[in-house]
Amino acid sequence: MAPGGSACKEVIESHSPVADYDIASAKSESNNATSTTTTSTMKTSVNLVGKHGIHSNNGVYELLECPVCTNLMYPPIHQCPNGHTLCSNCKIRVHNCCPTCRYDLGNIRCLALEKVAESLELPCKYQNLGCQDIFPYYSKLKHEQHCRFRPYNCPYAGSDCSVTGDIPTLVSHLKDDHKVDMHDGCTFNHRYVKSNPHEVENATWMLTVFNCFGRQFCLHFEAFQLGMAPVYMAFLRFMGDDNEAKKFSYSLEVGANGRKLIWQGIPRSIRDSHRKVRDSQDGLVIQRNLALYFSGGDRQELKLRVTGRIWKEE
Repeated sequence: MAPGGSACKEVIESHSPVADYDIASAKSESNNATSTTTTSTMKTSVNLVGKHGIHSNNGVYELLECPVCTNLMYPPIHQCPNGHTLCSNCKIRVHNCCPTCRYDLGNIRCLALEKVAESLELPCKYQNLGCQDIFPYYSKLKHEQHCRFRPYNCPYAGSDCSVTGDIPTLVSHLKDDHKVDMHDGCTFNHRYVKSNPHEVENATWMLTVFNCFGRQFCLHFEAFQLGMAPVYMAFLRFMGDDNEAKKFSYSLEVGANGRKLIWQGIPRSIRDSHRKVRDSQDGLVIQRNLALYFSGGDRQELKLRVTGRIWKEE
């Protein structure tokens, strides 16, 4: 969400053919609003390829756990004159004083332990989430940064949420904790409503999640400043990895009075943050004056209808 922005929550009022999404003064997630809805193995290089289903029985890797942060240590591994080891990050944190014996650490490298690490093969830390590969010690960390089984961040944009997990976990979390609207179908027709739109420069409307083709898609809509120009933006994110997202396409359309704006693209994976997608303008961007023109009336109230559909590329 943009700095100074706000989260806007909808309460379903009825079930008419069009969805109205409204925000109030937009100061917190509990702001009043209304809505009605009708929904019609990363393997980048040879040294990152793990051995599927093999588990190391070598207990030496326990020696490579930093006693301060308990993470695995990578070169340079430091040791004190008495042989106690710790990682380079924690060496700074303990102000160069051994946390075990209180001796000055100096700049002694534990080259023997670094050499031993080269002989180890360890399972990915996301083994419990489904990754069954093991990797040479010094390749493991790089693999984990791109492992397709690594947890996803919560895609909710209305507040800073630290929850992570697999897709089923996040779907339940969005439904139970954030109370987002969940709809079945691959077409949608929403109307986003806001009185006094000139008073709100940054705002986020409630996220909507669609179950389509057995997968989940997040529809975002928000107001923010693009340079000096106030704009609205709608875009779709896919709850899965980027390589899966590319199997789908979507379109968004707004218009009135014989005029239309149409956007067609590929949904971005939720691996990309909401802020990253928004700032890249990878979606339907509407200038505020045009959005109010499409809203009709005296242009003092936003009543912007956004229609769209999702389809699977063959």
